[in-house]
Amino acid sequence: MKGTRFLQFVLGVLVVLAMALTACQPAATPTPEPTQPPTQVEIPTTPPQPTATPEPTAVPLGSPENPIIMALAPSATAQELIASGEAIAKQLSDLTGYTIKTTVPNSYGALVEAMGAGNAHIGWLPPFAYVVAHQKGYADVGLITLRFGADHYGAQFIAHVDSGFTPYFDPQTNQNTADAATALAQFEGKKPCWTDPLSSSGYVIPVGFLNKYGIKTQAAAFVQGHPTVVRALYAKGICDFGATFIDARTSSALQKDLPDVMDKIVVIWRTDPVIPNDNVSYAPTVPEDMRAKLNEAFLKIAETEEGKAALKAVYQIEGLKVVDDTFYDEFRVYLEASGVDVTSLVK
Repeated sequence: MKGTRFLQFVLGVLVVLAMALTACQPAATPTPEPTQPPTQVEIPTTPPQPTATPEPTAVPLGSPENPIIMALAPSATAQELIASGEAIAKQLSDLTGYTIKTTVPNSYGALVEAMGAGNAHIGWLPPFAYVVAHQKGYADVGLITLRFGADHYGAQFIAHVDSGFTPYFDPQTNQNTADAATALAQFEGKKPCWTDPLSSSGYVIPVGFLNKYGIKTQAAAFVQGHPTVVRALYAKGICDFGATFIDARTSSALQKDLPDVMDKIVVIWRTDPVIPNDNVSYAPTVPEDMRAKLNEAFLKIAETEEGKAALKAVYQIEGLKVVDDTFYDEFRVYLEASGVDVTSLVK
């Protein structure tokens, strides 16, 4: 019994000693977590620039994707002009390497506006249409056409042989037999056929003569194209008289369709050659070096048989020569003297 108590006593002492030893141990120091250095953030000194979108590469004028457009004045039938114009365009392309397309606007006004809108780069412009286009900044002349060795032409008043008008022009001598006042007085109160408001020989100059002598006519019919005026007079009933360039009756299409046209449609009176021939003009978008190259090509075409045939079919052209805008100074003076207001047609 004593032995048991002794054993319990010893065990108690050992427990107390163990607890005392544990209390005397220093507290464990936790292992510190490794620390990361702070991230360095660079502050930009200039704001970020947006990524530039590359500019599309400009397609050069005269390439297949951006062809040169050559517009022909609608002074004959579109079918005739397109065929001849395409022949000229092909020869120009062969000489220059440019891609050239042909078009025929439906009026002189449309031709002028096409030059200004970039829808035509080369324009075959009648003189009055050119004066208007140049004043608007749409066209610069490069070449003047030649007919019968001349760079100017006149207008003619024509009528059906059965109209009752007296012709004051002698085809044998190629001369007028009376002055303008006498010859044109018989048109008082009659109905004219004009080509287009911007046609020099088919409207502007003839109207200038009528105004000069105080001759009042009925409201006109604008029939678009010199051969169309001849056809309208030939058919009778549309108008009493008309005006064209000299001599629209000799058009190959008219000669073919109306073999007796020279007998049925007679010249009443002709003006002096005061009107510059049609020209080849360039839109402002055509660079100078390209104009020079095209001028050179046009002149070469005019020296070949194939080229002469194509030019002859377009407005009876026999040749070309280089001119600048001063070529029209005299014509502008004549327009002013005739009472025709160019600015009235500049919209």
